[in-house]
This record gives sequence, structure tokens and C-alpha cells, in this order.
Amino acid sequence: MPFLRRIIVSVVCLAAVMCPAQVPKAQRVCLAYCTWYGSQMPRPDLVTHINYAFAEVYVTADGVYNGFKLQGSESRFARVVALKEQNPDLKICISFSHTVENSDNRQGGGFSAIAANADSRRQFALDCLAFVQKWGIDGVDLDWEFPGLSWSGAASNPAIDTPNYTLLMKQLRATLGPDRLLTFAGYVMDRQRTAQGGYRYIDIAAVMPYVDFVNIMTYDMDAAPHYQSALVSPESYYDCKRAVGTYASLGVPYEKMLLGIPFYVRHSFDGQSTIIDYRRLSSLNSNFVVDNWNDAASSPYVTYKGEFYGSYDNARSIAVKGRWMAALGLRGMLYWEVGEDDGDYTLSRAVWNAVKADY
Repeated sequence: MPFLRRIIVSVVCLAAVMCPAQVPKAQRVCLAYCTWYGSQMPRPDLVTHINYAFAEVYVTADGVYNGFKLQGSESRFARVVALKEQNPDLKICISFSHTVENSDNRQGGGFSAIAANADSRRQFALDCLAFVQKWGIDGVDLDWEFPGLSWSGAASNPAIDTPNYTLLMKQLRATLGPDRLLTFAGYVMDRQRTAQGGYRYIDIAAVMPYVDFVNIMTYDMDAAPHYQSALVSPESYYDCKRAVGTYASLGVPYEKMLLGIPFYVRHSFDGQSTIIDYRRLSSLNSNFVVDNWNDAASSPYVTYKGEFYGSYDNARSIAVKGRWMAALGLRGMLYWEVGEDDGDYTLSRAVWNAVKADY
């Protein structure tokens, strides 16, 4: 090859690495999580995908899989499915949680037990297929966030969870077929659980051939006095750029990543009382100031009596993340969760605009 041609080829290859191709606007994903306990429904004209949270698995203490049930009422799930009538292109997945909410569930082994047994993997996948077909929805989202870590009453086995996670996803893909959606929640290392579970026990490169995209949970990465979802954290290890870079290094293509957006303020990791839904910000008392901004983090934050209370995302930070998302070539954004938005769907609109903008 002539010398000049070698230089040209090298420059082109370097540019492809440094400047990933943007995902075409029509293919970008705007995904809302809608919970069984939420206060409002997603706007079908402001999303491309909805993950309904959650269904939970029933596994006995000795590891026998006994099916799954929705959390909350079936009627709320039916209302979500009915949104397809307003938007026929809307994709809906049932999201399976690692948590236990139903009072009749005495879960023992959870996903770890299901994944450890070929018959259980097969039956779980068949049950998923039957549920998807019954409701006319589009796929499955696996929220097994902490393989390798016993969590919410479900035991895990770190010695075998890694290969079994891959086998479970392989079985789900084989059973669901190539045209249905299969995604999973990509837990991000945070200050609370730095050395525990999560993606450390997932062979990401082995799993990726079976999944459509990964919902990167770029929220709850830190708490006051730091920023929970900063694009770049000025004073902490935990931020969106590092999280996305970590998943890329593990084998997730940028075009298979969704960037997570929180619809709430995170104060600490000490319970639900330390979270303030976005819809409540306008009604806080005068001790709170909610419209502060940190340029370095590209993040808004709340102060209480003059002290840093917690951070969140607003329309401004979402727009900044949208430009970064598009430039890097990410597939889109997800948010947790629509019930925490205000009645005008301010953040839902912001995410939609960020995902679908002409960059």
C-alpha cells in the first residue's frame, strides 16, 4: 500500500474511534419507566418505549421456580398497554425486578436460583413468552441489578452467577425470538455499594449478542454533598461519563446504551424519605432553594438553609446530556420514573426533546 494511502486509512480509522457515528434520530430511544405505584401515566406521544415496573419472580427457599406475578394491580398494567391504541409504534416491555414487594412472596433464591438450573431458565423464558403474547407487548427487561449479591430477600451465589446470567439471557433470546425486545438494567458503581455485585458479576461481552440495548442507571451514583447524576463530577469518582466509559470498555457498543435520567432529588442513601420527586420541588418551603446550578457538573442542585441538600436533573441539564449523548452515539435516554414528573410533563418533554433533537 502506498505510504499516502496508509496515512489516509489510518486517519479515517482514528476518526471513527474518536467520533462515533450518531444514531439516526428516527432510531433513537426515549424510554420511560412506569411503576405499579406511580401517580401518573406516560404520555404516549413523548416516549418510544415504556418499561413497566415490575413483575417479580416466585422462588422457594430451596430454589424451585414457581412463576411470576405483577407487582400492584393488573388494571394499571392494562392501562399502560392500552397506550398502544394512541401510539401504535409504542414498544412496551415488562420489567422483572430483583426486589420483593408482593405480600404472598416468600422468595428464597431469586434470579440466581432460576439462572442456575436449565429447566428453570427454560420455564421462566416460556412464561415470559406467554405473558408477552397474552398482553400483546414487545419484550422483556431484566432488572437483576446485583448478581453476586444477596438482596431484598433473594440469595445469590457469586461463584456461579456470572456464567448463569449469560445462560439466562441466551435462553430468553432463544425463546422470545429475534424480533422481540430483550434489555437489562445496567447498574452503575456507586458510593453505597462500591465493591458489591452489579456489573462485576456480568460477562458483558458474552451477554451483548442477546440484547437490544442496556439501560445504564446513571443516577443514584452518589449523594450529598456530591452529585447523584452529574455528567462530569467535579469532586467525586461517580459520574455519567465514567459510567458510560466503563460499560463501553466492558463491551457495550455506544449504540446499545441508554443514558439514565432521575426525576427526583437524591439527598442520601438512607431511605425513601431522602428523595424529593421533581413534581414536589415547586411546593417546598422557603428554606429550600431549588434553582442552583453547578457549571462543572452540568447539574442543578437544591440547598436547604444555605447548605447543599441534593442534586437532580432539570430541562437544562437534560439538554446538555442530550447533546453529549448524540455526539457520542448513544441510542437514547431512559428515565426513572414518570410518576415523579410534574403535571405538565416538564421533564418528560425535556427528555423527548433531547433525544429527538437535530444535532
